Amino acid sequence: MTSVSDYEGLTPDMIINAVEKALDRPMTGLTSPLPSYINRVYELQARDDTRFVAKFYRPGRWARGALGDEHIFIHDCEKAEIPVVSPLVLANGDTLDQVGAIYFAVFPKRSGREMEIIDDEDWRRIGRLIGRIHVEGAQKKAPARISLQPGLSTASDISQLVEGGFVSQSYENKFKQVTSEILDLCEAAFGDTEFIRLHGDCHLKNFLHRPGEGLMIIDFDDMVNGPPVQDLWLLLPDYVHKARREMNLMLQGYEQFREFDDRTLRLIEPLRAMRIIYFLAWCSKQASDYKFKTLFPDWGGEMFWRNEIKDLEEQLAIMKKACL
Repeated sequence: MTSVSDYEGLTPDMIINAVEKALDRPMTGLTSPLPSYINRVYELQARDDTRFVAKFYRPGRWARGALGDEHIFIHDCEKAEIPVVSPLVLANGDTLDQVGAIYFAVFPKRSGREMEIIDDEDWRRIGRLIGRIHVEGAQKKAPARISLQPGLSTASDISQLVEGGFVSQSYENKFKQVTSEILDLCEAAFGDTEFIRLHGDCHLKNFLHRPGEGLMIIDFDDMVNGPPVQDLWLLLPDYVHKARREMNLMLQGYEQFREFDDRTLRLIEPLRAMRIIYFLAWCSKQASDYKFKTLFPDWGGEMFWRNEIKDLEEQLAIMKKACL
């Protein structure tokens, strides 16, 4: 079984040799690491000066089928002329290869500056791009990817935290109580909601402006199956009742390509609660990593859980109020 220690042992020579073989072309000695905590991402250069980005996926995070679902979705978007960075087909005929037991993919280098929202039209531009992505997202299933069903994904996240012994013993009962109430409200809210393939992590840092080309969306690493509103609410500057103008502008753009069910706005606060719990579970899976412990030394302590439960209780109160 591949371990994180194997992953952290990747050397520049291993990286260059793996990418040379995967692309079937000679590379220079450049292996410039790019910012990414979850995966290992490097900029490399072929001897003809062409630049590439190689992403080595964190062991244990996604199974082979889930990575395949991500790449299929990106390729579907590319075929529909949606501005994405699609993984290259490698010498093995696939978009994934392995170094040892670690999966990796290679992308053409595409640069741009982070999206800045300056005026109303920028909100509409984002809405149009997300709408186009969702048109493609609705065409196929992603069976190996997480489904944002509270009874599945969120229940699993709660179980990971409780059964894994990550919650401080003095706060375990409070955690179980508040998450149980949150889960009940989430399941009641979802009902027969439409689920499609989503980007899953739509925040402004994942939108790039390329001069002369317009917006590009990057990083489908957190792709999920879920309600379309998931790809909209993370962009809002505040709670939806305080940011309805921005939501309406996004929907003006979105609905040029795809109809949006306004009733699903009720899912935003449940989705916010689910994201909080998901992030706690995600952290618990990294808690033994040296780098994680260095970056988050207080994670999992008494004070940490006191604060997290307070946040969950506040979110539960917001959800209850929204149900009135």
